[in-house]
Amino acid sequence: MRDVPVRSESYGSQGDGRGGGPGRVGRRGFLGGAAALGGALALGAAPPRTARAATSAGTAAAWEDVINGSFGSYGAFEAEWNYLYPWGSDHNGSARMYGSSTDHNHIYLNSGVLTLQATRITWDEGTSSSTPHLPIRYHSGAVHAKNQIVVTDQFPEYEVKGEFQAPSGAGTWPAFWLTGVNSWPPESDILEFKGNTNNWFNTFRTSSDVSSTIVGVPSPGSWHTYRAWITKVNATDVDIHYYLDGTWKAVHRGAGFVGKPLWLIINLQMEGSSGSSGPGGDTFYRARNVYVGRNRTA
Repeated sequence: MRDVPVRSESYGSQGDGRGGGPGRVGRRGFLGGAAALGGALALGAAPPRTARAATSAGTAAAWEDVINGSFGSYGAFEAEWNYLYPWGSDHNGSARMYGSSTDHNHIYLNSGVLTLQATRITWDEGTSSSTPHLPIRYHSGAVHAKNQIVVTDQFPEYEVKGEFQAPSGAGTWPAFWLTGVNSWPPESDILEFKGNTNNWFNTFRTSSDVSSTIVGVPSPGSWHTYRAWITKVNATDVDIHYYLDGTWKAVHRGAGFVGKPLWLIINLQMEGSSGSSGPGGDTFYRARNVYVGRNRTA
């Protein structure tokens, strides 16, 4: 989840979810300058086959769950998820992440729902250790999956999805996203709101080669389902199909994604790309039924 101004490229109308739009920066800070919005949505492309299908004619594949039902208890959660970002507590907004097996003030479970809670602080806690080093004004929560997502010949298809109640007020920046373990990019943003009711489906191939599809979401604070279907299309590239509430919205080409491990992250960042005047009270971001599955070839 990054943000920069980029050249706009349009594919259809905003109303049908196929509009291109200004891009953003991805994960470990802001980048200056302009980024070209590339290779975004293939018009008229059919949505992929449903999960658990064979990868190609004559190729046997077995579907397997990777993450399923992990929010039922802290034991189940901690078997599948780590607290904070993979790299620590700070990122490119004004929230510092706090949470552990003994600290559930900002990361907690209730009846199968994961809640991340951002709270405004009133004291000086310095600046974020990540670019652009904003002043820390919130304590919040982030988690990342222990299992990494890696598209290979053995695992040519992945499904990543979840149901979310996302804040969309000025200064709130929730996300559900994939980012490179060993380098950035690659990145895929499945859910990202930046201070309004537009969700950004983004795919970063390089810092300046980005596909973005911006989709208006009615009442993001109600439950909605966000899904990515990732499929290997050749030796180096994947296609990422993005869905909102079961409706296909876009396909982006993930050039160079094959063989690169990805972290799966859920976080509630604040301010930064979502505006510099965040809420004074608490902000809540809720998730349930987060699921990862994949096809294993024979």
